[in-house]
Amino acid sequence: MTIVYRLAMIAALSLASCAAPNAVPRSARAATAETTQPFVIAANPLAAKAGIETLARGGSAVDAAIAVQAMLSLVEPQSSGLGGGAFMTYYDARSRDVSVYDGREVAPAQATPGMFLGASGKPLPFGEAVLSGRATGVPGAVAMLGQAHREHGKLAWRGLFGSATRTAARGFTVSPRLARMIGGKFPQSRAPDVLAYFARPGGGRLRAGDILRNPAYAAFLKRLARQGPSAMYSGETGARIVARTRAGPIGGSMTLADLAAYRPIKRAAVCAPYRVYRVCAPPPPSSGVGLLQLLGLLERTDIERRNADDPQAWFLFAEASRVMYADRDQYVGDPAFVSVPVEGLLDPAYIDQRAKLIGATAGPPPVAGIPRGAAPAAADRTLEPAGTSHFIVRDRAGNVVSMTTTVESIFGSGRMVDGFFLNNQMTDFSFLPTDSKGRPLVNAVAPGKRPRSSMTPLILIDRQGRFAGAIGSAGGNAILPFVAKSLVAAVDWGLPMQAAIALPNLVARGKSFGGEETKFSPQLLDGLKARGIDLKPGQGEDSGVHGVLIRDGKIDGGYDPRREGAVLTLP
Repeated sequence: MTIVYRLAMIAALSLASCAAPNAVPRSARAATAETTQPFVIAANPLAAKAGIETLARGGSAVDAAIAVQAMLSLVEPQSSGLGGGAFMTYYDARSRDVSVYDGREVAPAQATPGMFLGASGKPLPFGEAVLSGRATGVPGAVAMLGQAHREHGKLAWRGLFGSATRTAARGFTVSPRLARMIGGKFPQSRAPDVLAYFARPGGGRLRAGDILRNPAYAAFLKRLARQGPSAMYSGETGARIVARTRAGPIGGSMTLADLAAYRPIKRAAVCAPYRVYRVCAPPPPSSGVGLLQLLGLLERTDIERRNADDPQAWFLFAEASRVMYADRDQYVGDPAFVSVPVEGLLDPAYIDQRAKLIGATAGPPPVAGIPRGAAPAAADRTLEPAGTSHFIVRDRAGNVVSMTTTVESIFGSGRMVDGFFLNNQMTDFSFLPTDSKGRPLVNAVAPGKRPRSSMTPLILIDRQGRFAGAIGSAGGNAILPFVAKSLVAAVDWGLPMQAAIALPNLVARGKSFGGEETKFSPQLLDGLKARGIDLKPGQGEDSGVHGVLIRDGKIDGGYDPRREGAVLTLP
C-alpha cells in the first residue's frame, strides 16, 4: 500500500507560490475523470490512515467514512464526533447520481421557542447557553452513517471500528492543534468534563506530545461494533446521554423517546452549473443553496479574468458574499417547518438581478431580495461557531463521499458521555423566535426541527456526469466563503488545490469584513480599503477546507494547512 502524506511544509511552499496567478493553465478546468484511484483526505493523519486502511481491505467509500469519523471523534474531538451530526454528499459511480444523507441533529420533543431566553426575556449569553443541558440536540451522525452503510457498505459494520478502538485503548500523541484547543479560552475550557478528560497526571492540562488514552471510548466502540447504531440511541449509552443533558446548569428536556425517534433523511442534492462543472450540495436545512447562489453571483463578474494578487478580485468576492448572506440568513431553515425558496434563489434571472447590487465600492449591508416562492420572514443572525471537520473518500469503484461533520462549537457542549463529547447544535437555532417587529425567524427553535447549517459538502461532476471533484470545510457560518474562495482559486485562477486552499480567507457578511488580514499583502489591504473594505481579524477555529479536482485524469487534492491534514492514496 502506498501512502502519500502532504505535510505542512508543502502547504507553506504552496502558499508562497500563490503570487504566480496561473500555476496550472486555466484550460485544466475541463476535468477529465478516467481515474478511479482511491484516496482519503482528512484533517488528521490518523483519521486519514484509518480510512485508507479500510479501502485497502476492499471497503467502500462509506465503510472508510465510518472509520474516519470514529477516529476523528477520538483525535479531533474539538471539531466532530459520534455525539454530533453530519451531512454526507454521495456520488454513485455506477448510476452517476448524487444524493445527500442528512444526519443533522434535531430538537427534542419538549423544546420550546424561548428555551434560550432568560428570566428577563432576553437571550442567554452564548457562553452560558453553550454549556447548558439544553444545548444538545439529538445526535444524528451515527444513525446517518448506519443508513448509508446499509445502502453502500461492503465490509461488515462490526469490522469498521478496530483502528479507532485500538488507538483509544493504547493512547495517541496529543497534536499541537489539539493542545492549542485544550488550552484555549473558550466557554467549554472551564467545563468539568473537559477539565477532567484533559488533565495531566501531574497537574495542569495535557500538552502537545503527551499521550491521551480513552478507555471509555474504546469500550463504547466495541458495543457500537457489536450492536450497530442502536448502541447510541438506546441502552446504557442512550440513558447516559439523557442524564447528562438533563443535568444542570440549565438542564435540557431530551428523553430516551427522542433518541429512539431519530431518523436520518436521504435527500436529493441541489445542483447548479459553475463554469465547466455541475456543483451538487445538500439542500436545506444545509446552506448549499447559498453556496450555489454565491458561485452564480461570481460567474456574473469578471473574477475569472483576475487573480489572487488583484484587490478587485477580493472585492468582488466580498460583495457577492454579502448579497448571498442577506438571502441565506432570511430564507434558509428546516424545510419540514418553513418554505425555503430554493428554486427562486437559484433562478438565473433572480441571480442576474442580485448581481447588480455589486457596485464599485462597498456600501451599506444589502438586504434580502424576494425570490420566486419566498414567504415573509425576518433576517436571522445566528452565531454558529466553528467546531467542524470535513473529509473526502473515493473507493476503488469510483464512489465518493464528501462529508462535513460537527459537534458545533469547540468540544461541543463540553459534556462527555462514554468518551465522546455531546454536541451543542441547539445553539445553531436563533435564540429569539421573532424579530423586533414580531416577524417569524425561519431558524427559530421548534420540537423535532433541525437547525440551519452552513455545512456544505460539495461534489462536482463533469458534463458526462462523471466525478470531477469534491470540496468542503469547517468554519461555522464562514464555511460558505471558505469553500467558495478555494473553488474560485482552483477553478477560475488555475491554482493547484493545495495552493488554492492555502490562500488567505476573507469573510464578508452584513457590515462585517473579517479574515486573515495578516496574510494579505499591504497592497491588497490598501486596495480593499480604497473600495470601502477595512478587513478585521476573523474568529473561531479558522477554515478546515479539504478539496480535490480531477485534472487530466489525475488527482489534485489538498488539505487545509491551518489544520493537520493528510492526502492519502492507494495505487
